Amino acid sequence: MRIQILGAGKMGSFFADVLSSEHEVGIFDYKPERLRFTYNCVRMSDPKEIADFKPEILINAATVKYTIDAFKQVLPYLPENCILSDIASVKTGLKEFYETVGRPFVSTHPMFGPTFANLGNLSSENAIIITESSHLGKIFFRDLYNSLKLNIFEYTFDEHDETIAYSLSIPFASTLVFSSVMKHQDSPGTTFKKHMDIARGLLSEDDYLLTEILFNPRTPEQLEQIRKELAKLLKIIEVKDSAGMKEFLKEIRQKIS
Repeated sequence: MRIQILGAGKMGSFFADVLSSEHEVGIFDYKPERLRFTYNCVRMSDPKEIADFKPEILINAATVKYTIDAFKQVLPYLPENCILSDIASVKTGLKEFYETVGRPFVSTHPMFGPTFANLGNLSSENAIIITESSHLGKIFFRDLYNSLKLNIFEYTFDEHDETIAYSLSIPFASTLVFSSVMKHQDSPGTTFKKHMDIARGLLSEDDYLLTEILFNPRTPEQLEQIRKELAKLLKIIEVKDSAGMKEFLKEIRQKIS
């Protein structure tokens, strides 16, 4: 199969590497210098080259902020039967875009990133395939994700963004707040060091990615829960309510058990 990838960032390069052993892969990026470390694939920096490649499926791995713009820039150079696909972590606006374009599509979200995941063993990682996607597109990504030993789940567009608001926005926001009050520690404890490792990894991600995940329309309601629980904990601490603290910890242990 001829597969076109848009964007030679971390995930675009990852997909090019994974797919190029069994498929004919082309990878496009407007910045030719980002293509230097891509191998066993056709490198492109002019969208007109995509027309000559005639891809059967296009995987849009552009930064979240530019996902839809990237689609629009290359649409004139794609065959009519080319399946559009995205791996965006936030699906806001994509459902409407696909409906407008009227082409077959498949939307997925590999729930891991090169920063934290062990790319050599992804058996403990997850991937989401959007229910509204075309049948052939689903088959392609289900086969791909199965080959990577990922745990696959199927959600609608709305269910996906609700899940991401909970599973990504909360830890992202919590880590950012932790980092914002950070002070240098000469002799940090184990827990502190673990939090610092997470914070450094998170802040090494693209600013646009972090922004778009936190700008998920469903994020505010999740952050409001954090604010309520933090206010509850602060009150317990201020009045030194031992019984309240015991009950608070009991509730938390029950939630994470």
